[in-house]
Amino acid sequence: MSGKVIVYPISANPPTWGHADIMMRASEKFDKLYWVAAINPHKPDPLFGDQFRLDMMQAYVDYYKLKNVEVASHHGTIIRFAEEKGAGFLLRGLRNTTDFQHELELAAGNRGINKEVETICMFSKPHFATISSSLVRELAFLGEKIDQYVLPSWADKIIEKCQKSQSV
Repeated sequence: MSGKVIVYPISANPPTWGHADIMMRASEKFDKLYWVAAINPHKPDPLFGDQFRLDMMQAYVDYYKLKNVEVASHHGTIIRFAEEKGAGFLLRGLRNTTDFQHELELAAGNRGINKEVETICMFSKPHFATISSSLVRELAFLGEKIDQYVLPSWADKIIEKCQKSQSV
């Protein structure tokens, strides 16, 4: 089964349509996809906690009506999560050459830990290539409309959370 299981870790804070689109397209190619809310030690603490991100990720899964996708949270080396789940692949999304360089380095590190788990990259669709979680947060902090970047049912929750964090 390891050849049919893939792990798609994201540090998205919050997850966007770009992340969800890659998840959905990959789910069509694998028997099982674990969509993981991961922590990036090089980024500041997530504004949105694990449960918020997991709930939002699940909302995308429900939106696409996917039965073979499971959302999870993991604090640690993602390769260990993949091993625990019997996954043969890690999925990484690429928007641009900056993403490529970063993902190349991560793939080399993961390969150094476990040569049996391959990293696969999937390109964003062009209309998602400029969307980032930091753009969404910046607009949300300013109270601007973000419906085109995230699930509309979550837009107000994101804006509210961003604005509350500023008043603290």
